[in-house]
Amino acid sequence: MLDSFQARATLSVNGRDHTLHRLAALAPHAAVERLPYALKILLENLLRCEDGVDVRADDILALARWQPGAVAEREIAFTPARVLMQDFTGVPAVVDLAAMREAMAALGGDPARINPLAPAELVIDHSVMVDHFAAADALERNAELEFARNRERYAFLRWGQQAFDRFRVVPPRTGICHQVNLEYLARVVFTDARDGLHVYPDTLVGTDSHTTMINALGVLGWGVGGIEAEAAMLGQPITMLIPEVVGMRLRGRLREGVTATDLVLTVTQRLRAHGVVGKFVEFFGPGLAGLPLADRATIANMAPEYGATCGLFPIDAETLAYLRLSGRDAAQVALVEAYARAQGLFAEPGAPEPLYSQVLDLDLDAVEPSLAGPRRPQDRIALAAARPAVEQALAQAAAARGAGQPGRVEVADGGYTLADGAVVIAAITSCTNTSNPGVILGAGLLAQKALARGLRVRPWVKTSLAPGSQVVTAYLEASGLLAALEGLGFALVGYGCTTCIGNSGPLPGPVSAAIRQGDLAVGAVLSGNRNFEGRIHPEVKLNFLASPPLVVAYALAGTLAIDLTREPLGLDGDGRPVLLKDIWPSAEEIARAGSVISQAMFRERYADVFAGDAHWRAIATPAAGRYAWDAQSTYIRHPPYFEGMTREPPGFAPIADARVLLRLGDSITTDHISPAGSIKRDGPAGRYLVAHGVAPADFNSYGARRGNHEVMVRGTFANVRLRNELVPGTEGGVTRHQPSGETLSVYDAAMRYAAEGVPLVVLAGKEYGTGSSRDWAAKGTRLLGVRAVIAESYERIHRSNLVGMGVLPLEFPAGASRDTLGLSGSERYAIEGLVPGARSVTVVVRPDAGQERRFPARVRIDTPKEWAYFEHGGILPYVLRQLAG
Repeated sequence: MLDSFQARATLSVNGRDHTLHRLAALAPHAAVERLPYALKILLENLLRCEDGVDVRADDILALARWQPGAVAEREIAFTPARVLMQDFTGVPAVVDLAAMREAMAALGGDPARINPLAPAELVIDHSVMVDHFAAADALERNAELEFARNRERYAFLRWGQQAFDRFRVVPPRTGICHQVNLEYLARVVFTDARDGLHVYPDTLVGTDSHTTMINALGVLGWGVGGIEAEAAMLGQPITMLIPEVVGMRLRGRLREGVTATDLVLTVTQRLRAHGVVGKFVEFFGPGLAGLPLADRATIANMAPEYGATCGLFPIDAETLAYLRLSGRDAAQVALVEAYARAQGLFAEPGAPEPLYSQVLDLDLDAVEPSLAGPRRPQDRIALAAARPAVEQALAQAAAARGAGQPGRVEVADGGYTLADGAVVIAAITSCTNTSNPGVILGAGLLAQKALARGLRVRPWVKTSLAPGSQVVTAYLEASGLLAALEGLGFALVGYGCTTCIGNSGPLPGPVSAAIRQGDLAVGAVLSGNRNFEGRIHPEVKLNFLASPPLVVAYALAGTLAIDLTREPLGLDGDGRPVLLKDIWPSAEEIARAGSVISQAMFRERYADVFAGDAHWRAIATPAAGRYAWDAQSTYIRHPPYFEGMTREPPGFAPIADARVLLRLGDSITTDHISPAGSIKRDGPAGRYLVAHGVAPADFNSYGARRGNHEVMVRGTFANVRLRNELVPGTEGGVTRHQPSGETLSVYDAAMRYAAEGVPLVVLAGKEYGTGSSRDWAAKGTRLLGVRAVIAESYERIHRSNLVGMGVLPLEFPAGASRDTLGLSGSERYAIEGLVPGARSVTVVVRPDAGQERRFPARVRIDTPKEWAYFEHGGILPYVLRQLAG
């Protein structure tokens, strides 16, 4: 390690001397005091990791001299302190590491070198489903099903915990990874005893896009694909261009009756419209003083929804107060404060504002009650305007359904009519809001008042409460509000993402049958962060994000086609109408209920967080070492990424005579590309499982099957709401094989093309790959034989994942698209001019009949390191060759 700027110094805290790398050491070279906080953290990272190879003195100076408006041209290497995973993305990551050990042995290297160098923590939170609900024993019954379905996956993770150093697993029934990270795992300031006692900022990357939630504590972290996280675990720095940093200045305070959810939906709409993809966002200004840490976490959590790499809040007095409340050791809190102040990372009221690339202003007192939907989280609707928006969506659904369909079905056994717009799922779920006592207690108080007025949830609504940690249950019980929520059917169903990730479970039989019979356009209301098409439930077409109190309110109303600001939720015991405003809790009532939250709750619930319950402890663990692959397993299979791998990289294979596998529109999400929810029996993945002896009742979900590439490649582009323009008028994973014109499943068409030796491309519109960080959206694309994607624009994580899997991301020329260029998708394609470092290539389009056309396309391989990854066929082959060499 070099120290070109003599930055090492001693910080004495708690009677111990710590070594830090002083940002002030750069004062003779640059004015760093008014850099955004995020860039200060990156700058410290460069100072500490300077080695003359990955990090050089001129990289440090380039970042230290950053100025607003600077063009991002300098590549820097960021080395996170740790890695965070959840089980849907963590299982395939551990599968890859196990396969890399096999490949290392095949290359003649030492398999033990495939071992995490950075601490990695995995929280199992994505596997519990809402099979049982509205019952006192729903939690236990869902847990029993979860362990029965996922025993093999969980045994594999227990193997990984023994086989790899610095890898820890938080068992099921504990909480959601981001809330557990916020409440327990985050250090805020990290210490390392190697080479003296070093102290530095806690930083991380996570295999879930909502890793950004930890930005609320002043911890810099963001979501990456699993393959990039694996590389980070193995000591590979994350390469990036010095980012733009957008500042959002907050003023004022939220008005009475306005929630943190309303605020984050407003922030999401504003920032998405402004355009912050690939940028950092920081929140600052006088409004921070009245913004609790929990509200900050809600805003930071949804950075992927507003498109930013991260949404950072500075360390300040509120940070320290939260650390104390959540049971962090007093010595750690003292270290956080001393280090942050020493490095200029502590935000003091009245201090000069940092300099930003752009500054947006938001008056908190202008935020109004809101929800977002029916398909995207950035599509905020004022609550007062919700009914017209819903009625417009229902009219569109009715038109698509055709004449003669009344939009309502009598449910004979239920004694009610199910109609378009009915709320069939109402879920208090997701890390975004279940981490926030204000909105959770607000939901409990609203439920309590509704019960007192004699209101009940409509019989067709599937209700659920899935907290992000056991601390939530503790304070709901202590405040007496858990019983109120249970009284309306919001019984505890599990500690996990549940409905937000698509694990909403089956709808009751009569409800499901009525939806199918009438082709009804029904809805879900959830307190989550994502409402993409086909994500929440395959039978639910309209999905809205809302605060937990509004989730309860819509469950009481039973329909989306209502103006909650004016129309009654129902009638009380005396036949009088009850309006939402009549039972909405006041800020004072919420604060009084929140007074029960104590440090003891956190310490008790996290006292033995890695031990797990009896279900977890009873799972047999395979022997450590190299994994014993089971060729009959339908959950864990040896992946094919390293088959035939040589010590030297293969270079760039030409792309010629390629066919278009799919022609897609705007806002194609990673859920469209690689769904996480239920597996259809009659699709390629379902047929594969049946052929391998798996009954449909045991299919589990795509998310749970990510350790088996055979299932996942068959599920790629299999979302039931995917619309492929090669097959107009259809929904689902189908395409048209060229030149035969035959309509096939995407998987079957891809396999036919592979047998014919035909490479594939995908054409798409704007914001391709929005949503979750799932690397399977890139892995599945590559395994289908797709060599390049040509889109109008990309979301950050998916573009990086494509490069990491050796798939070429290209962009149409500015202002051009598949439509303006007249690309039908029936042509043959070639890519010319692809050489290392190329900024653009020429796409040659050859119709089966007619003149060939050419157009330039921008190459979205953004850094020299990414070019190295691409030349090696992906990031994992690159890392493997480095370690083997």
